[in-house]
Amino acid sequence: MHKTNTRVVPKRHWFRREKQLNRSAAGNGILFVLMFICGIFMVTPLVMIANNAVKPLDEIFQYPPKIFVRNPTFENFTDLFVIMNDSWVPFSRYILNTIIITGFGTVGHVIVASLAAYPLAKHNFPGKNILFKMVVLSMMFSWTVTQIPNYMIISWLHLNNTYLALILPAWQFGMGLYLMKQFMEQIPDSILESARLDGAGEFKTFMTMVMPNVKPAWLTLAIFQFQQMWGNTGNMFLRSEQLKPLQYAMQQITAGGAARAGASAAVMFIIAAIPITFFLVCQSNILETMTTSGMKD
Repeated sequence: MHKTNTRVVPKRHWFRREKQLNRSAAGNGILFVLMFICGIFMVTPLVMIANNAVKPLDEIFQYPPKIFVRNPTFENFTDLFVIMNDSWVPFSRYILNTIIITGFGTVGHVIVASLAAYPLAKHNFPGKNILFKMVVLSMMFSWTVTQIPNYMIISWLHLNNTYLALILPAWQFGMGLYLMKQFMEQIPDSILESARLDGAGEFKTFMTMVMPNVKPAWLTLAIFQFQQMWGNTGNMFLRSEQLKPLQYAMQQITAGGAARAGASAAVMFIIAAIPITFFLVCQSNILETMTTSGMKD
């Protein structure tokens, strides 16, 4: 019997190299220049606000206006506090009103939106899709469209001229529920099932497993809501001067004309500084919210 020798050919292993994105030095330079120009345009208004707050009156009225201050002074802030102290409502009262309205409105909205988003994201029940579509549909309407219905509802509840007239409408903002639902859907169901097997109830699972995993989302939501509440003047619902927020008092000073130009510049700095400070504290979580790709089983 003829015996044939078979040659064993070693298998060739083909390694597929991942495609790498290569940019030339010229491309990186152009991209850096474009980003630098955009950054200059975005930061210039903030720089002007900060410089105007410490400009004397002659530099404020100078034409053409200068971006940077030459002779800085804090007289604008002293004039602002003198004006506020002369009012029959103490300046501290406006600050307290703002803290109450902004704090309860922001925290309440985050809590309500999170509690409402959890069953929509992780539970199945009749009418779930219809409810979510209604939430998405509500985001299409501007606040000016719902202004009259909101006023009628607050009037029917006899909440006019109270803090709740501004706090309760802040809790029903549809964007918060939508954002929280989309993030909660990325949490693997196995994590929730393991918590239930360990004996955790729904509320404990929500507080210990869901909320820590969506921390970037609710911190981002808190920043957006804080900005909206901070800019609320309360003119629509509040009639009593003792209940008006700080933003209302600032607008009254700004409307004083050229005689209060220095105080108005200080007002603009205070109005812009608080939201920016709050944003800087939580900016890392906002960036994580914008770049996250979700969790997978």
